[in-house]
Amino acid sequence: MSKAKQLRNGMAECGLVHIMAAHSPLSAILAEEAGFDGIWASGFELSALYGLADMSLITMTQHLDMLRAIAAQSSLPIVADIDTGYGNALNVMHAIREYEKAGTAAVVIEDKSFPKVTSLAADGRQELLRISEFQGKIEAAVSTRNDPDFLVIARTEALIAGLGEEEALTRGLAYAEAGADMILIHSKKKDAAEIESFSRAWKGPVPLVIVPNAYPELETTRIRALGNIRMTIYGNYGIRASAKAMQDAFRRIIADGGVQNVYRDIVPVEEIFRLQKMDQVKVDEKRFLK
Repeated sequence: MSKAKQLRNGMAECGLVHIMAAHSPLSAILAEEAGFDGIWASGFELSALYGLADMSLITMTQHLDMLRAIAAQSSLPIVADIDTGYGNALNVMHAIREYEKAGTAAVVIEDKSFPKVTSLAADGRQELLRISEFQGKIEAAVSTRNDPDFLVIARTEALIAGLGEEEALTRGLAYAEAGADMILIHSKKKDAAEIESFSRAWKGPVPLVIVPNAYPELETTRIRALGNIRMTIYGNYGIRASAKAMQDAFRRIIADGGVQNVYRDIVPVEEIFRLQKMDQVKVDEKRFLK
């Protein structure tokens, strides 16, 4: 069974899948052990890992390299964040070929102009493409995929750009008509009212995806009650948790003049060995190093 089919089956069987963002193979391993249904190959998190702003500075090659490394260490389906598709519809076709070959189960393409600016930045530049131009990108993606189960998810940034619910609905319907399998609706409001209103108003032929970063109180029970959301992506929690943990540990080491206190609150090195599968390495050494 392909990873794309696995992802579709998960939505069909459970009604709602939970996808955790990852920026490395290690974070993907931890997400799988925690019980998530899939991995979000996050452009935001990878940009942050490189110490760069999320504004189309990370190349497709860099993203694919990390995605392949994640795929090698995780059995979960991967939903790839490919921003604007790295250019026009022809660039999207090339991207779909490469991401599908890399083992991706789905891609999310957003209707911003290239280069994009991260959605949640205060006063960020949020320029959207013409609807017809983005429809062309979706049609190009759908026509290029080899596996019919491979998901093409269209993300509209109409709410992010302040264009209102009607524009978001219009764009979502147009993208579904162009062949999108799902519509990702995004918001930077601090409560879930905007997303809940959109979901109730949505009469389109395909289900919705949400990313509850700005409105964390929208939890599973409320999401399921809306009835048409099939995927929840936790978009930047991994990198934020990692940054918080490292900030705290590093500052304590400086303040304490050493690691004599902080070592009690971090995982032992044996836990890292476990995640690295050192036991299997030892088995292989005994078997093959003669």
